[in-house]
Amino acid sequence: MRPPERFTRRTVLTRTAVGLTGGAIASLLAACTSAGPSISAPTSAPAAAPTSPPAAAATSKPAAAAPTTAAAAAPTTAPAAAGGARGSGAPLKILMWQGPTILNVHLAQGTKDTIASRFGMEPLMTVGADGSFSPVLAAEVPSKDNGGLGADGQTVTYKLKPGIKWADGQPFTADDVVFTYQYISNPDTAATTLGNYVDLASVEAVDPMTVRLTFKAPTGGWYVPFVGSAGQILPKHALEQYVGAASRDAPFNLKSFGTGPYMVQDFRPGDSLTLVPNPNYRDPGKPFFSEIDIKGGGDAPSAARAVLQTGEYDYGWNLQVEAQVLNGLIQGGKGELVTGPGGGVEQILLNQADPNTEVDGERASLKSKHPFLTDIKVRQAMALAIDRDTMARQLYGPTGNATANVLTTPTNLASKSTTMEFNIDKANQILDQAGYTRGGDGIRMTPSGMRMHVVYQTTINSLRQKEQDIVKAGWQQIGIETELKSVDASVFFSADAGNPDTNSHFYTDVEMYTTTFGSPFPLNYMKSFYSGNPDTDVAQQSNKWAGRNYTRWINADYNNLLDQVKAETDVQKAQQLWMQLNDLAVNNYIPIPLIDRNNADGKLKTLQGPSLSPFDDLSWNIADWSRTG
Repeated sequence: MRPPERFTRRTVLTRTAVGLTGGAIASLLAACTSAGPSISAPTSAPAAAPTSPPAAAATSKPAAAAPTTAAAAAPTTAPAAAGGARGSGAPLKILMWQGPTILNVHLAQGTKDTIASRFGMEPLMTVGADGSFSPVLAAEVPSKDNGGLGADGQTVTYKLKPGIKWADGQPFTADDVVFTYQYISNPDTAATTLGNYVDLASVEAVDPMTVRLTFKAPTGGWYVPFVGSAGQILPKHALEQYVGAASRDAPFNLKSFGTGPYMVQDFRPGDSLTLVPNPNYRDPGKPFFSEIDIKGGGDAPSAARAVLQTGEYDYGWNLQVEAQVLNGLIQGGKGELVTGPGGGVEQILLNQADPNTEVDGERASLKSKHPFLTDIKVRQAMALAIDRDTMARQLYGPTGNATANVLTTPTNLASKSTTMEFNIDKANQILDQAGYTRGGDGIRMTPSGMRMHVVYQTTINSLRQKEQDIVKAGWQQIGIETELKSVDASVFFSADAGNPDTNSHFYTDVEMYTTTFGSPFPLNYMKSFYSGNPDTDVAQQSNKWAGRNYTRWINADYNNLLDQVKAETDVQKAQQLWMQLNDLAVNNYIPIPLIDRNNADGKLKTLQGPSLSPFDDLSWNIADWSRTG
């Protein structure tokens, strides 16, 4: 077990600010790739995969503007588990090199934590890779035909499945759904999922098995609250004493339980998680595995090796590994890739506040202004100096494509108006004309005489460090001195409000990571650049850095567009608004999109059932996983 202080001290690696220039980048890229056969996705779909088509769609993304109901999206029964006793299979071993640090999804900062909680906690519905709904705790998908969707576009009524119990035996009712809303919407809770719920006016229990959602205005995104990973329902009886300021004190956060197939037996944050079958799970023949052992730590290449080459683990999450490394490991024959669309966009964020100056005791305060990243000419030049095509080709291969968009999934929301250009000469010309002059060592000075030095942080990951090197090489060529910083992923994505090295604190000039989509109505995703209510929307000390906007970018036009799309019920009009939001953020160079990633995990060939979706966590259908042989 790692010591408790592991998550309050800085765990970083920094690399010299002396950059690669001229032909050095060519040598770097040569070292990042090697000749060999290309990687391909598994040639057969997992036997227990849902009938929604993630395996077939590995090279494409869903194009539905809004999910449609489809019985085909419902999980199928895993053959090996059917008719068998609950927990009759041998333990499942999962390697998550970014170890979970909290088990309450509504306080989580990273995908690693939402995955962990999803093994036991459930939403009202999930959304398949093809954009279709499946009821989970809901008895049916609301529609106008069944009376679930109000004609005014402001109400949604869910009927709940009868007879559902929490893992401790207490009955699940509409009161739990109401409580979950109250918990999240309390500003003192500082819920990280608040963006999915702020447009609700009320959530009320019509009767014990019926709950009605009323929105503040008509909306096309009625399916955002209580759906997918961020929709996980909390047990009222376990958390009603921990709403608001006491939210972080709940024992539940480290030993959560839900209505799902597994429950927590033991948890060591950042290190290990042991799950056992929920004795009150509604299907007596599921789940298959006697326990799930999740190990945190290490890195993506070692996770890939432990599954694909040595077979030490059954499943490895988030194999963000260089293409040629994955190719070599797959040749071992023990494992195969599990791929799916919509893995998120790897992007660079440019801080609009000053991370090096304290205002009222707070770094990167909204009251401060970055000395040069607030200049759009500087941001534009930095974007021009990044070779995204080479990064995608040499480092990602089939697991990602260069992109000019921050919103890429569903594909019909991807803008056609943005451009992607790598042009060092043009970048230098822009900076020259803007008055940023070079010193004797080639590093530029601002018009006020400040040296243009940036600290650029991301997680410790060999692929990401090579991405950093490519970016740094370009920035050094345009006269921006670049210092690289790498933070342990369990710290970087931690929900620890006291740790200065989290991505939400953003105490550097530049940071890079992948943001996932979460919902086919990408409201919470695009809130990364929204500041309608800065007190809650912008990450800062007063809200425990729970706000989605880490860059501290304030733009009234963006805010107005997002407010407009929330209320737009016309699908085609909403589609255009989403594209405009993407274009406004991208063309202001607040995010610099790099790679449109596919989901890419690894599994042993004997493991059946994993099916990746861009709109829910890998654990969404864990009840249907099994093992052959």
